[in-house]
Amino acid sequence: MIKCITMLMLVLLTGCQSTSSLKDQGRYKVDTAHQATAQSARIRFLVIHYTAEDFPTSLNTLTDEHVSAHYLIPAQPPFERGKPVVWQLVPESQAAWHAGASSWRGFTRLNLSSIGIELENPGYQRTLIGVSWTPFPPSQIAVLTDIARQIVERYQITPQNVVAHSDIAPLRKQDPGPLFPWQQLAQADIGAWPEASRVIFYLNGRDNTQPVDMTSLLAKLARYGYAVPEDMTDRQKRQVISAFQMHFRPQNYRGEADAQTEAIVDALLEKYGGADN
Repeated sequence: MIKCITMLMLVLLTGCQSTSSLKDQGRYKVDTAHQATAQSARIRFLVIHYTAEDFPTSLNTLTDEHVSAHYLIPAQPPFERGKPVVWQLVPESQAAWHAGASSWRGFTRLNLSSIGIELENPGYQRTLIGVSWTPFPPSQIAVLTDIARQIVERYQITPQNVVAHSDIAPLRKQDPGPLFPWQQLAQADIGAWPEASRVIFYLNGRDNTQPVDMTSLLAKLARYGYAVPEDMTDRQKRQVISAFQMHFRPQNYRGEADAQTEAIVDALLEKYGGADN
């Protein structure tokens, strides 16, 4: 009797099923009408890189068997019928090999949970007077803004999860560097940026360069999302601080633990919460 009732219910459910929810898979059909609530999006992060190479070399590198990215944007995108052209090298449904050993907000192996965008840009050169970084052309940033906005909307990526390669791998990466316009993207609702008034509030009258306790600052950076292992050397600690400064205070990214850096991370934690929220 129970078996008969079960079969009858299945027949009734199938009969009442909208044909639009039935997907033909060749030798069988899949019913997609009943979606489980216990699920989450695979894509949580958007990672921005620069290639450190010219476009032909970048395209060759990103299409070989070692590394890849979902999108490659030329420094000067060509136009086809009035619209800029970008290169999609990996479908968004697939994992691209762009992040490497990485960590952000408790997640690791970010290739599996992120979209990676590479920008053609030579990076930096060492000169007699220091390091010279290459700016990003406005046309390139305009295209990036359009692509990134769609990705953020498509996967509901939170502002604090739009990150630099150097944010998720601060001990080995510096891209996209201090000239990348994070504030401009944040104004387009892509990524995080602190409220200037709250930075001033947390600065509380201190000089921007006033030293602060490095251990306390690193604890706040860890709460915001950075990987801060306990066994780091002093140099590695400065690298983590420098990565944060490149993103949120690019005019001074020497890696020093100072009051302005602390005020910025305090303002970010207030606005977006920590990795433990």
